[in-house]
Amino acid sequence: MASSNSKSQIFGAFRAIGFCCNHVPFSLKTKGTETFVVTAVGRTFHYYQCDKLRLVFVGNAQPELIQCVALNHDGAGVFAAYKNVIKLFVRATEKSTFLGHEGDVHTLLPFGDHLLSIDSENCLKIWDVREKELYGEVHFDLATFLVTCAVHPSTYLNKILLGSRQGALQLWNVHTNTMVYTFKGWGSAVMTLAQSTAIDVVGVGLESGCVLIHNLRYDETLMKFQQDWGPVTAISFRQDGINTVASASPSGHIAVWDLDKRQLCCVMRSAHNGAVTGLQFLASQPLMVTSGPDNALRMWIFDQSDGSARLLRSRCGHSAPPMKLRYLCPGGRGIMSAGLDNSLRIFSVTRDVELNAEFSQGALMKKRQRGKPEALKLPPIVDFVVEDARRYEWDSVVSCHVGHKAVHTWNLQNKTVGKHSLVSVHSNEGATPSCVCITGCGNFAVVGMTSGHLEMFNMQSGLHRGEFGEPRAHTGCVRGVAVDALNMEVFSGSADKTIKCWSFYGKKLLHSLKLESPVSSMVYHRESSMLAVSCDNFVVLVIDTDTKRVVRKFNGHGNRIMDMAFSPDARWLVSTSMDCTIRTWDLPSGRLIDYFLVESPATSIAFSPTGDFLATSHVDDLGIYLWCNRSVYSHLSLRPLPADFVPLLVDLPSSVVLDGEEESNGWKERGPEEGHLQEVKGQDELTEEQGEVVPISKGLLTLSALPKSRWHNLELLDTIRLRNKPIEPPKQPKEAPFFLPTLPGLEPKFISLSDNDIPVNECSASRIVNLGKLKPVTEFVRSLQKCASTGGSFGPAVEILKGMGPAAIEGEIRGLSPEGGGSVEQLEFFVRLLLDQIKMGTNFELVEAYMGLFLKLHLDTLTRSAAFVPLMEQLLQHHKGAWQQLQTDMNRGACLLGYCRSATV
Repeated sequence: MASSNSKSQIFGAFRAIGFCCNHVPFSLKTKGTETFVVTAVGRTFHYYQCDKLRLVFVGNAQPELIQCVALNHDGAGVFAAYKNVIKLFVRATEKSTFLGHEGDVHTLLPFGDHLLSIDSENCLKIWDVREKELYGEVHFDLATFLVTCAVHPSTYLNKILLGSRQGALQLWNVHTNTMVYTFKGWGSAVMTLAQSTAIDVVGVGLESGCVLIHNLRYDETLMKFQQDWGPVTAISFRQDGINTVASASPSGHIAVWDLDKRQLCCVMRSAHNGAVTGLQFLASQPLMVTSGPDNALRMWIFDQSDGSARLLRSRCGHSAPPMKLRYLCPGGRGIMSAGLDNSLRIFSVTRDVELNAEFSQGALMKKRQRGKPEALKLPPIVDFVVEDARRYEWDSVVSCHVGHKAVHTWNLQNKTVGKHSLVSVHSNEGATPSCVCITGCGNFAVVGMTSGHLEMFNMQSGLHRGEFGEPRAHTGCVRGVAVDALNMEVFSGSADKTIKCWSFYGKKLLHSLKLESPVSSMVYHRESSMLAVSCDNFVVLVIDTDTKRVVRKFNGHGNRIMDMAFSPDARWLVSTSMDCTIRTWDLPSGRLIDYFLVESPATSIAFSPTGDFLATSHVDDLGIYLWCNRSVYSHLSLRPLPADFVPLLVDLPSSVVLDGEEESNGWKERGPEEGHLQEVKGQDELTEEQGEVVPISKGLLTLSALPKSRWHNLELLDTIRLRNKPIEPPKQPKEAPFFLPTLPGLEPKFISLSDNDIPVNECSASRIVNLGKLKPVTEFVRSLQKCASTGGSFGPAVEILKGMGPAAIEGEIRGLSPEGGGSVEQLEFFVRLLLDQIKMGTNFELVEAYMGLFLKLHLDTLTRSAAFVPLMEQLLQHHKGAWQQLQTDMNRGACLLGYCRSATV
């Protein structure tokens, strides 16, 4: 049985990006002159403004997946249902909860001050939203009338029209809970209902593909259209004076029908990559909004001469899971991702409205005339790399694709496919690119092939610039390639169990390293010259490319290693595997320091250039998940994990992290576009107790583990106050006393007090307050006196100072002198405290800061008293000894490191 378990000590769930919508139909309402649309995204919902599809806010995460959403009559409130629970939100604040359904709720219909909800048990409930109570309910027989959809006919007071799986329609009065009329139907299940622009007329979409225009008053079908792509998933009528109706299909096509001519007007083919589940026209505008499970929310405008529409604007994410992530440098404000949907995208991690775009492949797609846009795109990307050193001059991204013979370049500035296709001279032999790399200067690209060849191309011209090895670099597939920072050496790893080092200019083999297992992937850190190699035997190797040696070997993964990432300072290596684990390895110590489980295996990971975030993508998941690095925002005392450590399952981040202990990730998001972090309570389990730090070994100097801001500027507080001093102090207005004094007499006269009216004895009296008489004894001084009287350690007094800010620390040390209300005895006690901490070797940097401030404030007092001379000489002797020991240890470590990097064995 394991002795300990925990969630991640380093990474906390922050937010998810790349989501727009899912298969749940959206809800659209007009509020004043603006139109808003709400979409479901997993356990949250997104609230958009339709003018530019701008994200206004994101709802709080719910315990389960949201199954349906709806906007109330004024568009300000959002109804969201998961399982059998319905909640009302105003912006992101939960206002009401409606409980009572036994089955899962699949339909919500707000009308007026009431809400209609239908569940999987075929129960219809009417709720009074204002009173937050159940108004009425109706149970239907599953065998005769299984409710599938509902609509409120215009001008029909308290009436709703229900469609069924059996094909019949029923008109109900919700005020009296009575059925008004039954429509026999058309022999096919009713999939959707929509109110037309004419009174008494509704649109009916059937499972057979029929689109019916039906008059409710006379129970007469006015028109009938047939689409050839399967069931009708959504219907909407144009509301700007043009008599057309649009119908959606599971294949992603949209048909627009002319009601005046009773014929097909136009077809919008491949409007979505998959089914179109949401479709609605905007009021009094030639605009239509559509959505689908392809994670795309699109707005179309009907301004073409033939009556067809064109895409006006859209918000899209990956329609298939992303497989490769890389941060953009410098700053790390964007993430590039390549997915199985044949697209290369860029997402902003700071603001929702920035950078989000898909790299255009129009230059390649226009060569072909027919087929879906996805079929015209390049195959899914196997590997890509970005280097923005020359992004303003020529293409700065290269990618290799599944089964594709050419490596393509991409323009990061224009977000389009580049003008070069880098084709290997061995492409006719059936070889395809398997990995790519760009030099740090951005001038060359190195391509590894499945046949074992390794070739170099010029990024500016796209010309072939040489080949490594004769006749080939490796006997197996090249699975990783890297170039050092100075363009002197090229490193390649292959399935033939070798890591080879090549001369960049001479193309000659310099060194070869034989491994126990074939190479699976490689990640190179140019600044530290460290190369991380994952092997097919689930082992991670770290190679120092300067010495050409394996310096670290990490075991523990139980399945294929998918990706690795170095921290910016190359102190940590994060690896992820198909065993659903994400592990963090400490390179200096060679130990595992963090380890947690996720629900779905991570396919790719990337560290931000600043080290504050880790991005992950997962199997069968369309989003990109950001994890905050807690060591950047707070101090973490990390120690190697024991061999019997058992990790816990960590939930993936949502668009907004829940408050409270159910998330317990230590952080929460303040808004969808702010990207700020805020610490929350309940993370004692994530860090060590902030008690007295004990040295690991006798003779070592131990730091205090406090942030630098607590002690670094103690001696500069006067300078900081002077710099922040206002130019002109605020003037306080003269205030009259509450009771104004008057002179005796029949007519009341107020006494005017001026400087001349103040008595002389009051003016000559001293106004200087003796602080020594008024100052109380502080907790620190009491602890200092207690430690000195008992003759023990001064640790409790130091702990009190460690809990104070810089200004409070200065006040305590300044108040030790007789002029500040203290005494010579208190000054002596503080010198003993400094001496005690130096002898113990604890809180080394704090003692240095406290000593500097103490000598700056009280040096004159110390030099005037002969009683301090023995103590100060003793303090000086131990202080010199501590620094000499530190210098000796640093020199020894530098010499040992230099020898290990340069020695040849």
